[in-house]
Amino acid sequence: MLQFSKFVVVRAVLAIFTLVLVSFIVFSLMELVPGDCAERYLAFKSSQGSVITAADVQAERVRLGLDRPYIQRWGSWIINAFQGEYGDSCILRLNISQLLGEKFWLSLGLCLSALILAYAIAIPVGILAATSKNAFLNNGLRLVSYLGLALPNFLLALMIMLFSTVVFGDSLTGLFSKEFRDAEWSYARVMDFLGHVWLPIFILGWSATAFAIQTVRALMSDEIGKLYVTAAAARGVSGRRLLLRYPARHALSPIINSLGFDLNRIFNELPIVALILTLTEAGSLLIEALARSNDQQLAGAIIFLLTASIVGINFITDIILALTDPRVRRSIVG
Repeated sequence: MLQFSKFVVVRAVLAIFTLVLVSFIVFSLMELVPGDCAERYLAFKSSQGSVITAADVQAERVRLGLDRPYIQRWGSWIINAFQGEYGDSCILRLNISQLLGEKFWLSLGLCLSALILAYAIAIPVGILAATSKNAFLNNGLRLVSYLGLALPNFLLALMIMLFSTVVFGDSLTGLFSKEFRDAEWSYARVMDFLGHVWLPIFILGWSATAFAIQTVRALMSDEIGKLYVTAAAARGVSGRRLLLRYPARHALSPIINSLGFDLNRIFNELPIVALILTLTEAGSLLIEALARSNDQQLAGAIIFLLTASIVGINFITDIILALTDPRVRRSIVG
């Protein structure tokens, strides 16, 4: 038990160190963008007709604390970030925590739901593909998984929108109907949300499911042929009990360990899907901040929050893996 506690502490320290390192990289990238926040904001005001002088730029730079040393500003940013405070958006001049609000949690919920959907389908289907002797079934599953890998998510989204518009007269865009978009949460708004959210979850889970099927199938095929499975079968263990107790148990351990990577891959696909489906969440805000308004403060906050989510999931999966996989547990407790 002492060794396991040490393992948890070491993993927690590594997770915190990773977050600090990522925060330094994100903050450095924010600083490397030509022009600071004061210049970009006042340039935006100038484009709206305001007369801006060099003294105005300097006064704004002092007000924002941009005249302080780089390390001091990074230290303040990371301390505030760990407390959930990311300052103001450089262009919108709104508090980033309030601006993101439920948008980031909606995005994270979309990605996690897509991840759960992907593995809920991929694990049984991948095990079936690895164990079935039916050539027609195997080739059919292989075709479906290859189609999922070859057909991009954004193209699938466009196809579904086109079909729905032509057949039903509804493009299926957005996460809410117009009357619920800015309303308070209620039972009616939740039901409206559930009526819209299935489409982005399905689209985001499309390629993730195909990739996971291939991974589970490959891992299961490798484990089934090992001697310990043959020895268990010789002892009279057979059928579903043999599969779940031996090859599946060992084959799924790497899957658990890759949840953070898969979540990152799904979130990488979210911004373009958000643009196509006109979703109002963090993915669309990230595209807006990076490609249109050059709002590096907002983009940095979103990237840091995503990294924190991935690091947190990796920490949890490390603990789960140590508890469920005897090989990992033995390596910890000796």
